[in-house]
Amino acid sequence: MNKLKRFWNYFSVYEKCMWLFSVILILATQFIFESSKWISTASSIMGITSLLFIAKGNPIGQVMTIVFASFYATSSFFQGFYGETATYAGMTLPMAIIALVSWLKNPYKNNRSQVKINTVSKKEWALLALLTVIITTAFYFILKALNTVNLYVSTFSIATSFIAVYLTFRRSPFYAVGYAFNDIVLIILWISASVKDTSNISLVVCFFVFLISDTYAFFNWRKMQRLQKENKLETIYNTENT
Repeated sequence: MNKLKRFWNYFSVYEKCMWLFSVILILATQFIFESSKWISTASSIMGITSLLFIAKGNPIGQVMTIVFASFYATSSFFQGFYGETATYAGMTLPMAIIALVSWLKNPYKNNRSQVKINTVSKKEWALLALLTVIITTAFYFILKALNTVNLYVSTFSIATSFIAVYLTFRRSPFYAVGYAFNDIVLIILWISASVKDTSNISLVVCFFVFLISDTYAFFNWRKMQRLQKENKLETIYNTENT
């Protein structure tokens, strides 16, 4: 009972309300449009739950992301969104595994429920920009050869996804900005798919709530980063004066 209570208190009132609102919205969409794609609905709930843990810098979120990426890649493949399939199966999934290892190796003060937040240097930002251009260009020609639906949107999704997964691995608060842009791209992508099949609206809603969560995550990570730095400075000060 105490463990359950601690788990419940782990999240703020806002976080619990945000998660509950997201789940209700996803399930309501499922029933309103009489979608039979319960796998998509289940993966959406898994995805929004993983984002909540990631927003708190908790490695458990990366474990859930691995599961979500597997389901989402499958849904994208059957829609002909090969860019999304390639992104989540070949990029998000393996990078979530790498990020999980990185986060577990870099806990904040041996607290495995919160990762130590990192600052990306200017040189690394330049490297990230170069890698993004190279990878996005290469994927454009690959996706074009595969006759990918909504080629340009799918290609842009590759760019935003790569930026997001790289910054997640590097433990930067700006990972959430990359994912927020990616959410906007995916909302556009699945709206186009919903024109032919209204059951896909559940994924539009999914990425809408993802956008809300990623926006919150950015500000929460900045807050955690500030607190970690202040705590470090306080520790140094106390050490020097003992």
